[in-house]
Amino acid sequence: MPRQQNANIAEANKTPLACLIIEDSTFDQVKMTRIIHRNMSDTQIYVATTLREARQTLAKYPVSVILLDNHLPDGLGADFAVELAELKIFSHIAVVMVSDWPTPFMWAKAATAGVLHVINKSEFDQQYILDAFKHAQKMGKPRLH
Repeated sequence: MPRQQNANIAEANKTPLACLIIEDSTFDQVKMTRIIHRNMSDTQIYVATTLREARQTLAKYPVSVILLDNHLPDGLGADFAVELAELKIFSHIAVVMVSDWPTPFMWAKAATAGVLHVINKSEFDQQYILDAFKHAQKMGKPRLH
């Protein structure tokens, strides 16, 4: 069933599906990558371990979904989510915050930024990926005027 959903999303989008994982833990990067590939095998995955690397990736490649840790070596993911929401060129990207310990501060920032889901890493599974890509499909690419 998930692979059929993936095919439907890709067909409706007419663009390659791409996910940016912003996570400094190699273990969590591998876990997220496996879940994505198990359910959406044709998805392009980019990995950044810092916000700086994430900004560089976003400048080079189109991304539909971001999986975002909150505690990164060069800043907070919640602040980065707000930054993305304020930039029209990136505001269409579906963001899922995946953190070890979601805090009330992080929830508040995430709500301000329009983050789709805030979840504990231990709860992360295919439903959040599929929902994020469905959301990204509805949002489409930004129209710049």
